[in-house]
Amino acid sequence: MDFSNLHTILRSLYDEMMPLCSDMAGVAQGIAGLGALFYVAYRIWRSLAAAEPVDVFPLLRPFAIGLCIMFFPSIVLGTINSVMSPIVQGTASMLEGQTLDMQKYREEKDRLEYEAMMKDPSTAYLVDDAEFDRQIDELGVTEVGTAAGMYIERGMYKVKKAIQNFFRELLEMLFQAASLTIDTIRTFFLIVLAILGPIAFALSVWDGFQSTLTTWIQRYIQTYLWLPVADLFSTILAKIQVLMLQNDISELTNNPNINLDSSNTCYIIFMVIGIVGYFTIPTVSGWIIQAGGAGNYNRAVNNTTMQAGSMAGSVGGAVVGNVAGRAGKLLK
Repeated sequence: MDFSNLHTILRSLYDEMMPLCSDMAGVAQGIAGLGALFYVAYRIWRSLAAAEPVDVFPLLRPFAIGLCIMFFPSIVLGTINSVMSPIVQGTASMLEGQTLDMQKYREEKDRLEYEAMMKDPSTAYLVDDAEFDRQIDELGVTEVGTAAGMYIERGMYKVKKAIQNFFRELLEMLFQAASLTIDTIRTFFLIVLAILGPIAFALSVWDGFQSTLTTWIQRYIQTYLWLPVADLFSTILAKIQVLMLQNDISELTNNPNINLDSSNTCYIIFMVIGIVGYFTIPTVSGWIIQAGGAGNYNRAVNNTTMQAGSMAGSVGGAVVGNVAGRAGKLLK
């Protein structure tokens, strides 16, 4: 199974679904237009009631958001994707370089293992059919027991290598499946955020929903970063495997008779760690970017509430003082 083609299909799916953003723009413009009406009217009325000059600059906010909604695929999504795509391309090139190195060193290790076993007559027949046939012919009819033992040892060696290759291929397939799972969920989230993005922008025009804008941008960028973080994670694992292969090649060069079973076990362990670690990628992406819009909005609400409470207390105190003063005069 070629997993790279499946990742390419997911990229194509995202591009094919982007025109659906325009379908939501009409609904979003209506919501944003009504919100802009209340937004501007409330602020102008408040300035007039307080006999203060009207500050025009804050009133431009709903109109700027309206322009973003009208040209959402090109202005908003196009800008974010253009800024973030170099990160994706950079991490993908890093992963490709480490993967090529890993394949090169793996081929080198297999070649050294084969040459080391071929140099030793006691192990050459295990990996080479011609050497096995030659040694069987040399034994003759009188040494049937030795020949049977050679058949058994050769069969056990092949079974052992088959089991090792099976587990390695199984773990590699699970590792690729975990990567595909993360990429599929990422694509789904990006499509949903992109299609419903105009609605989020429209709601941010209304008072009380201003943080929706920054939260949407935060979520979209965090989800977009899943792929670069996954590539970095795979790059780190590939680099670990390259270092292990380099160590095995060095050991085989210095001592061709060394046993590398422990190295194969370590490889399997790191593959299991990689499969488990893939599902921490959303958490790591959340550490990279955090939006302060919601927190700032909550602080603003709290400050406004405290100011309103202080003002109410002052007004209430003044009213009570006036009433008490008038009551005192009447009693006199």
